[in-house]
Parts: sequence; C-alpha cells; structure tokens
Amino acid sequence: MNEPATRCGCEAFAAVTEAAALASGRWLGRGDVEGAENAAAIAMRNGLDELAIEGRIVVGGEEPNEALALGTKVGRGGLKFDLAVDPLEGRSVVARGDYGAMAMIAVGDAGMFPSLPQMYMRKMAVGPVARGKIDLRRPIGDNVRVIAEAFGRNTNDITTIVLDRPRHHDLVEEIRSSGARIKLIQDGDVTASITAAIRGTNDHLAIGIGGSRQALLSAAALRCLGGELQAQLWPTTRGEIEEAREHGVDDVDKIFETEELAPGEVVVAATGVTNGDLLRGVRFLADSARTHSLVMCTRHNWVRFVDGIHFFARERREEVRLLG
Repeated sequence: MNEPATRCGCEAFAAVTEAAALASGRWLGRGDVEGAENAAAIAMRNGLDELAIEGRIVVGGEEPNEALALGTKVGRGGLKFDLAVDPLEGRSVVARGDYGAMAMIAVGDAGMFPSLPQMYMRKMAVGPVARGKIDLRRPIGDNVRVIAEAFGRNTNDITTIVLDRPRHHDLVEEIRSSGARIKLIQDGDVTASITAAIRGTNDHLAIGIGGSRQALLSAAALRCLGGELQAQLWPTTRGEIEEAREHGVDDVDKIFETEELAPGEVVVAATGVTNGDLLRGVRFLADSARTHSLVMCTRHNWVRFVDGIHFFARERREEVRLLG
C-alpha cells in the first residue's frame, strides 16, 4: 500500500475480524439482532485501536454513537488507511442460528475509496472465468448465456445467488426463464459475491439489489480474487437522486466498475461467524475457540485461508487438533 509489501500489515487485519466473529458468535440463535451486531462492532473497534495504523471509517455505521460510525478515527498511529467495515455481515443470520454470517473489513490507502450515498444498488458479480463478459445493462438471460459459455457449460448448469426479497420477484422469474439454477439466500450480500468468484462453491453469479456499502466491500474482495462486479445506484425517491448528486454522482444510471469502487491496493479480511459455503463458523471448545478466516491482498497478490485457535487461559487443558 503506501509502504513496501513487507510492511503491508494485511495479516494483522485478520485478528480484527476474528475478534468480531468471536464476540458475535456467542449470540448464535438468541434472536437478538442488535446484541450480536453491537458485540461484533465493539470487538472490531477495540481490535482496530490496537493496530499501528491511522485509520478512518469511510463505510460503516450511520449513527454517530456507533462504535464504527462513519468518519471515526481508529488505530494507535502509523500508516494511513481508509476502512470499509461490516462487523457482522448477516446479523439476522446469527440471530436465527442460520448459515453464512461473517465479520469483514476492506482496507485501502487513504482517500482512495469513493464516497457513495447510503442507498440501494443493482449489482452483478462473477469470478475470473466470466470477467469481462457480463453487462449489467443487458437482460439477465444474455448474461447467463455468456457465463455458461465462459465455463463451457449449459445454462441450466449455472447457479445464480439472489437475496430472497420481494423486490427480486421479477428478477427471479427472468433467471428461471433463462434456465439457470437459483439459490435464494436470506442474508449475506457480500458473501454471495465472494462465493461466486471462488471455484468449488458451484456458484457462478451473484445478482440483485442491495446496499452500496456491500457493493464496495464486494468490489474490494473481487479485486483480490480476480473477479468482476458491476453496480448501479437504485434510487427510489427524488431525495435519493439529490443525495447521489451531493456525492458527486450526477448520472444515477452510471455503471460502476470493480476498479472504481475499490481502486488502488486493497486488503480484505473476513472471518466466519456461522458455517457457510465459504468459511466455517466459530467453534467454542472447553478453553478455546476456533476460527476460519480469509485474508486477501492485492499488493502481496495472495489469498489465504487461516485456521486460528484462540485460547482463553494460559494454563491449557485442551490439545491443539488438526483441522478436520
């Protein structure tokens, strides 16, 4: 980033998402959405304040009293970074005791991440195989066909991921008409984009309308994975159109590309809170807990899966076990 690769510090951010996952993991299935999210946010804030960085939250909480509110300065001094945070992607997932929640952070050089209004965006995400072939302006059927061609498959072998929301009724019908398979998910917009870009998940396309915060986080992850994300603001009121203009977006029909949403060198770290296709959730043991994380860095040009064991006491009675 703004220092040589040996001083990138990307692995340190995994400790921050691990802390958020450990804190929110104890709220599994308790039906308390706010409690789980607050626990994750406070743990992530405390972890960031321990790092030798001068960080600024550019994508985070909207309320000024939140632990990770927009504009909050974090760290104990050092390299300057902009931070896009989602301490609990899928907070309702944790409350229900469901699958696919994770803690996530994206890190960029100071001043690099764009200023986006807090509103819906239409999004389409694919991995490296289909990169350069999709077009958000074209009908979904055309995009499914070019993705199938890129993979050398039939259209009915392509799996699309869509948030199960009323606003996606027409989209789902279009996907069905194209012949593609559909995986409807309750939460996890960013997770869907990442899984579509990783082979072995059997997912090929994530599409739908979600938040602008999730668009930026997804774009940062896809930068690291070699995938592609296209996004377009989806204002629902005249006030939101004016808000977009205040953020410098005069053309609300503009298609944002991956590099526009996450320019420069980026680091992305994510830790599973509950089990999912991408990451295993936190497992609490007698005197320790085990986490599964993903760390990606464009400067180092690597993607790492990290299996961590966190002991709660110096005196251990539990043995370290191989990942099974």
